[in-house]
Amino acid sequence: MILRVARAAWSRGWGAGCRRGAADFPLPPPRAVDVAELLRDATAAEEEPREAAARRPPGQCSVLLFPGQGSQVVGMGRGLLRYPRVRELYAAARSVLGYDLLELSLHGPQEALDRTAHCQPAVFVASLAAVEKLHHLQPAVIENCVAAAGFSVGEFAALVFAGAMEFSEGLYAVKVRAEAMQEASEAVPSGMLSVLGQPQSKFTVACLEAQEHCKTLGIENPVCEVANYLYPDCRVISGHLEALQFLRENSSKYHFRRAKMLPVSGGFHTRLMEPALEPLEQVLKSIGVRKPLVSVHSNVDGNRYMHPRHIQKLLVRQVVSPVKWEQTMHAIYERKRGTEFPQTFEVGPGKQLGAVLKGCNLRAWRSYRHVEVLEDDGT
Repeated sequence: MILRVARAAWSRGWGAGCRRGAADFPLPPPRAVDVAELLRDATAAEEEPREAAARRPPGQCSVLLFPGQGSQVVGMGRGLLRYPRVRELYAAARSVLGYDLLELSLHGPQEALDRTAHCQPAVFVASLAAVEKLHHLQPAVIENCVAAAGFSVGEFAALVFAGAMEFSEGLYAVKVRAEAMQEASEAVPSGMLSVLGQPQSKFTVACLEAQEHCKTLGIENPVCEVANYLYPDCRVISGHLEALQFLRENSSKYHFRRAKMLPVSGGFHTRLMEPALEPLEQVLKSIGVRKPLVSVHSNVDGNRYMHPRHIQKLLVRQVVSPVKWEQTMHAIYERKRGTEFPQTFEVGPGKQLGAVLKGCNLRAWRSYRHVEVLEDDGT
């Protein structure tokens, strides 16, 4: 289903209101920014028949991609502050989080920003602030958006953009998720290893042998498995630090062209994150979740979310499941030969998702743009 997001809804300003949280968690604050209200208004304001919208040429449509943890960098947000309502967005975030996220994002230090508990909310808010900049500069991109996807925590930002959650509730869920994942990370020394392989690389065999190595070190139930599918022959492997070190030292054996540790604090998207499941599940039950107004694709299987319960279920499962980003890119950009590709905009810090899109679909990447968040580009 293709639904148009009218720019008039964005220009009317941020909404208000917030539902009560679960009894086990502090309540999100009232009067916080409600991005979803803008999108609900947009649907009501749209008078163009759905059939006409569906016939819009693909080249006039757009897709938004929201980055995840690991893209954070001190200074992000500086290129957004002159655009309408961005400071208001950060002020609302301060109410939800209880600390000055804008100050941390602009001035760091980097070690504090890199903490899982901080960087997930920081990337989430910077991405939605980038949407505000994009709307200000190119409102037609927002009007004609037909699909969105977010990498890991970026999926929450994509869902807020698509009207499935209110901003304050989405950010509160991210806060709970980030803090629970931080705690799980501190329980076991673990991390993530970005691996660029070759067609002959055997990622499964490599992970199994790394697990066996860990057992010889006395580690019970070691974890080492593919956590992110990025593009052909490129994976992120997650697990115990000893397993990842083994893979780096034996990279030539497994035909890895490059193996690089990522700036994250834990073995995300594996069973090492199981302690984070219950807190996230509880907070998602406490907030209002609606069907997205534009297609949002799940990290778990690459498919579109179909209904609110589907969202609540898969957002929890995502924490311990591999991110199937390559599969998601194929689902979004699959089309008949000769058909134009939509414009793609990466909204948030970094250009990693653009690089991944290039590896997945070169023709789609040719219509890719990045919304700058570090410096004001003056456009």
